[in-house]
Amino acid sequence: MGLTLAITSETAPGETRVAATPDTVKKWVAAGLAVRLQTGAGLGASLPDDAFTAAGATVVTTAGDALKDADIVLKVRGPSVDEIKALKPGAIVIATLDPYREKATLEALATQGASAYAMEFVPRITRAQVMDVLSSQANLAGYRAVIEAANAYGRAFPMMMTAAGTVAPAKVFVMGVGVAGLQAIATARRLGAVVTATDVRPATKEQVESLGAKFLAVEDEEFKNAQTAGGYAKEMSAEYKAKQAALVSSHIAKQDIVITTALIPGRPAPVLVTREQVASMKPGSVLIDLAAPQGGNVEGCKADEIVDANGVRIIGFSNIVASIAADASALYAKNLQAFVGLLINKDGELAPDLEDEILKAALVTQGGAIVHPNLKSAS
Repeated sequence: MGLTLAITSETAPGETRVAATPDTVKKWVAAGLAVRLQTGAGLGASLPDDAFTAAGATVVTTAGDALKDADIVLKVRGPSVDEIKALKPGAIVIATLDPYREKATLEALATQGASAYAMEFVPRITRAQVMDVLSSQANLAGYRAVIEAANAYGRAFPMMMTAAGTVAPAKVFVMGVGVAGLQAIATARRLGAVVTATDVRPATKEQVESLGAKFLAVEDEEFKNAQTAGGYAKEMSAEYKAKQAALVSSHIAKQDIVITTALIPGRPAPVLVTREQVASMKPGSVLIDLAAPQGGNVEGCKADEIVDANGVRIIGFSNIVASIAADASALYAKNLQAFVGLLINKDGELAPDLEDEILKAALVTQGGAIVHPNLKSAS
């Protein structure tokens, strides 16, 4: 008897993504897996049940029906309490589990005897690029942040020269040049904005300039040596931090839109924009904070709210990619498809190599316990 793979509807508020698409279902069925999908699971991503049925999935009524005796369970977010109770002991659960903040979910998964993998912990190595959920979703988040900024900003983005006068281009400042930041830069440039960006890693300067934006930093000797051999940022001196803060403050005051993207796994988001800096901006300016779920990079930010600070709007998103669910689901489903490929052999049987560096890095619960070294204190 072959393996059964289950996909249920997401239960987190506002979550419109789904962990599979007809394309990935077709590939699993071809590999010999039986696929069960809860009815309506794909509707938020514009994927109707009949598209999954045509791909070979069995559509069932409830989450419990989908999960009954399932060997592998795919989710976007962590399963609910009821879903965890419906898992058979030893079931494999693969999702973005938000492991540092959702410890109760990990404990429940461990108690149920599930082997759970957190997609956020997939290492950023060449072999795992196709499974890199953080990058696939951040890419879309950076794009969508600019679209939301353009919608909230009461003026045009590009320069427009007309008989009635000239419209000046919007000035966009991106703080944090990771995957989301780079895509935000590229999108803002496509829309005709004048774009600047900053990051604590000197190596990002070349990336920023290759996209047609200007890099903002105090470029002294300390800055030039501010990166470890592993590519991570070094802690800067208090003197450097003060010089950089003064430069950023004077720059923010002239910007129309600021987009912040800085997140640190397992820790509150660093404050990049203070209340004083927000107050220095012109009325009508917009700040888009992609770090809102972890407290925000902008002081005064509230997740999923628009805060009006004397005419300057601070917009915080906890799940911005849910507003572009079809593409986000398609990319996420392909990430999962590649990851599942590490767990099964060519005959469609469970055959994980538990010493595989990707599986070892992502495994968070197994054999009734929380096993990830960064999380063991949670158990």
